[in-house]
Amino acid sequence: MTNRLADTLSPYLRAHADNPVDWYPWGPEAFAEAQRRDVPLLISIGYSTCHWCHVMARESFADPATAALIDRDFVAVKVDREEHPDVDGAYMAAASAFTQNLGWPLTVFTTPRGRTFYAGTYWPPEARQPMPAFRDVLAAVNEAWTVRRAQAEESADAVTDALSRAAASTPSDLPDAAALAAAADTIAQREDTLFGGFGGAPKFPVATTLSLLQTPLVRREAPDAAAAAGRALAAMAASDLRDADGGFFRYATQRDWTIPHYERMLTDNAQLLVVALDAGEEATARGVAGFLLDALRREGGGFGAAQDSESWIDGQRSEGGYYLRPVSERAGLVPPAVDGKVITGWNGLAVAALARAGAALGESSWVQAAVDAAAFVLRVNRDSTGALVRASLDGVASGAVATAADVALLADGLFALAVATGEAAWAVEARALLDTAIEGLDGDPLLAAHGIAASPDQTDGDLPSDAAAVAAAALTAWRLGAGDRYREAAAGRVRQHAAQAVSQPFAHGSLLRVAAGLVDAPRQLVVVTQTPDGALASAARAADADVIAIVTPAQAGAFAEAGFELFEGKGDAGELAFDCRSFVCRLPVSDPAELPLSR
Repeated sequence: MTNRLADTLSPYLRAHADNPVDWYPWGPEAFAEAQRRDVPLLISIGYSTCHWCHVMARESFADPATAALIDRDFVAVKVDREEHPDVDGAYMAAASAFTQNLGWPLTVFTTPRGRTFYAGTYWPPEARQPMPAFRDVLAAVNEAWTVRRAQAEESADAVTDALSRAAASTPSDLPDAAALAAAADTIAQREDTLFGGFGGAPKFPVATTLSLLQTPLVRREAPDAAAAAGRALAAMAASDLRDADGGFFRYATQRDWTIPHYERMLTDNAQLLVVALDAGEEATARGVAGFLLDALRREGGGFGAAQDSESWIDGQRSEGGYYLRPVSERAGLVPPAVDGKVITGWNGLAVAALARAGAALGESSWVQAAVDAAAFVLRVNRDSTGALVRASLDGVASGAVATAADVALLADGLFALAVATGEAAWAVEARALLDTAIEGLDGDPLLAAHGIAASPDQTDGDLPSDAAAVAAAALTAWRLGAGDRYREAAAGRVRQHAAQAVSQPFAHGSLLRVAAGLVDAPRQLVVVTQTPDGALASAARAADADVIAIVTPAQAGAFAEAGFELFEGKGDAGELAFDCRSFVCRLPVSDPAELPLSR
């Protein structure tokens, strides 16, 4: 049989299209059917490169007897967490009331209105202590609903109400340099001094945390903490976490970075490219860029979401087997599949990384790849009204709405592209997108329609939170001279979450990086030249600065005309470099030797 998932745009959902489970995609039809039948919803959330999602699919969702139990007692909904992050976040937050072992696959049981009364993650087909069998869980949940329904509904309402209250936060003052240095030192106390990185197993790259430790403020005020970031990157780059082709795996299951979980995410690799660039690790940066361009880039220029951990080898599914072969032996194997979803915000990360790295390392093809990806997302990832959507697949836009992080990360990528190319049009587009994110987006309409509490979580995990992403893009806009209102937009979001961020710095690396950028006066270098590959431009690219813009006189004029005041009065200056601190510029220089490398 084929269920309703075959025509969806998610590779993860399509992989379940032939399950005997009568799956619904996320949408009003599933809710209406649950209300008509007066049965709970079973909401299963995962993603296409998730190993344990594959395992549960083979063991349970492909099993006719288990499927019959699901179809009899529930309305089953399959959700791609990468397509619907708001849905995943809402139900992950609700699931935390029932289990501390959060992850994917996420299995949530809700009332017909979508409110959670029980949840867990992976359950095996047969009991394995301490895990019960999945069929026993189904039976117990069905009994709870039919025998103790009032209690189940009361529990669901209590969880929803608690999450709604948790979403409220109290603004506080911006953290100062001392508070940020203390936060960095707190992170450094978690350093694994034997193997590098932070914490024990499983061990993640935590690019959002590394980026905080690389800020000029932390390098100046907490140098030992800053050094921990360099040690972490070096350890990861020399370990099994990094594949022979240069790309990084999702995480290591062992403290010494061995036995990776072999999926490879666009989010991790795009951010680690920037981390490597900022650390001066050119070889690592080049390896990551090669992986992005060779493995994840899709037809048309967008970047796919991830490469799978599993592949077919000798007629059997193998986790990691492809990556364990030497590169010379891989040519005869079918590589692990790439999830071809072009996710708006994740592509924004890739655009920013390739634009920055391409400009800094003289790789024009990387900058062009960033241009192609940006153009693809802006053209394809739109709904009928022209608003950005979350993702597309094979050139077809998803119906899932874009998050604030999606819009802001893309905007930040376009700002980076404007600086790398000298083309003000990218910055104008970025500013317009950023304005929509600052004004506020509605979020998933089905969650709102059913009063399902959104996740209160604004931590920075494998990528920046909504608040951090908007704040970071606003900080970039201000540094380029878009106006003080953008600095205030960044500061407002930092204030909203500052107390929690300072008390839990490891979970708020991206937000605290913005906070550090608000404390320190930005260094802005603008080189006006007709020879972008000349000595003056090269000296600027080697300098430590927050903005390094190499523009022709005409391009400087275009930026100024578009309202970016950093470029005002510089379009007719001749071959000169302007070294500025918070828009106050020293006398311009024409001699590369007169341009300081350090701040």
